Amino acid sequence: LADAGADALVLFNRFYQPDLDPAEPAVVPDLELSTSADLRLPLRWIAMLHRRVDAEFAATSGVHTALDVVKLLMVGADVTMTTASLLRHGPEHLTTLVDGLVAWLAEHEYDSVAQLRGSMSQATAPYPALFERANYMKSLVTYAR
Repeated sequence: LADAGADALVLFNRFYQPDLDPAEPAVVPDLELSTSADLRLPLRWIAMLHRRVDAEFAATSGVHTALDVVKLLMVGADVTMTTASLLRHGPEHLTTLVDGLVAWLAEHEYDSVAQLRGSMSQATAPYPALFERANYMKSLVTYAR
């Protein structure tokens, strides 16, 4: 996409899909909002693509907390986007996210978002293989109920 001229990519929009009401029968809209657990897909792929693809990255899906924003910036996102958290908490939740990000940066002695951005991408992480599929078995072995 970057070679074709795209200078920014959104990873990953969720597709809202209908459900069925078998009692009617009818196709019905069914909006299931994301959770922070949905952050993993954009987190992994932005981490792997940062510095490998000449494009900016907008992260979406699973952005609910200031820590979610921090994680996505750390792997190389240029911006984060949220809808579900605003639907759940209202537009004033943006203040919570921004204030939380500012507090986190200060607590961890970062001077700016630019300093944070990409600091834990696959290109800069201490263990880059952890972003790859080879980490699958380790994830299963370390799972705790």
